[in-house]
Amino acid sequence: MPELNRRGLLAASLSAPALLRAGAARADWPGRSLRLIVPYPPGGITDLVARKVADGLGAIWERPLIVDNRPGAGGNIAAELASKAPPDGNTLYIAFAGTHAMAVSLFRDLRYDPVRDFTPVSLLIESPMALTLHPAVPARSVAELTAYARANPGRLAFGSSGNGGASHRSLELYKAAAGVDILHVPYRGAAQSNTDLLGGKIQGMFDAPITAMPNIRGGGVRVLATTGRVRPALLPDVPTMREAGMPDYMFLTWLGLLTPAGLPPEIRDRMNRDVRTVMAQPAMRAWCAENGLEPAANSPDEFARYMAEETARFADFIRTTGMTVD
Repeated sequence: MPELNRRGLLAASLSAPALLRAGAARADWPGRSLRLIVPYPPGGITDLVARKVADGLGAIWERPLIVDNRPGAGGNIAAELASKAPPDGNTLYIAFAGTHAMAVSLFRDLRYDPVRDFTPVSLLIESPMALTLHPAVPARSVAELTAYARANPGRLAFGSSGNGGASHRSLELYKAAAGVDILHVPYRGAAQSNTDLLGGKIQGMFDAPITAMPNIRGGGVRVLATTGRVRPALLPDVPTMREAGMPDYMFLTWLGLLTPAGLPPEIRDRMNRDVRTVMAQPAMRAWCAENGLEPAANSPDEFARYMAEETARFADFIRTTGMTVD
């Protein structure tokens, strides 16, 4: 047998087991046990969106997609756990800017690589934040809040859902833009920080409308502005930060879907199609509109570029503002 043919047969025999394993993984997916790892506790925007998406995908896949809340360390505990799961399509992760745009610039001992260890599936939603205050704070506009904070440096405490989360990032952006000194108090989720805001233990918070609205409607907090490009439909009378006198301030938080690196392209592409189907459903779009969310499903390549752009943007922001984790 010619040497070339022998080499070809040897290569084919060596690659056959790998091909069989890959084919088996594709044939067996979705498995009986599917989980969606969430980097925050129940009750916040990340958890609420995760559960809505899990319901939609579970219905399509005819399997329950179990939400697995793993809060802590600014989302890094959940991200590390997800990064080490088998790449068989049965473990998914809800990504946000904290773990997949900022962590590489904020944390020295990161135990996962946001790019190398994950397969992008799709962006899910974008959302503005709402600037909320305890009624005891004598400010009824962003300008009045800025003046009060400048006159009382370090006396205001703003909570967040955790280090690196959207409420933390939007606060640091405001502090830098307004030139104010406000204490950052990180919590293990939006529900805990909102409890202390209602009780007056902290004085303010940038919070997603989906979790801020019950307290706004109930009068427990005062809302001064929202952080998006335009006013969300559920807060039509509340100005944006730009309208409130901060023309350079614009902030949107986002959530997306990842899996561990090495996911077979066929499974990734089917996941992406199914995510797009879920996010385009009228009931999902209505739920998003009611809660100030914008469906934003895209392709895996588009989501990868989106995260790369966010990583570069936040690296520059962290460098110029000196933002740190508390």
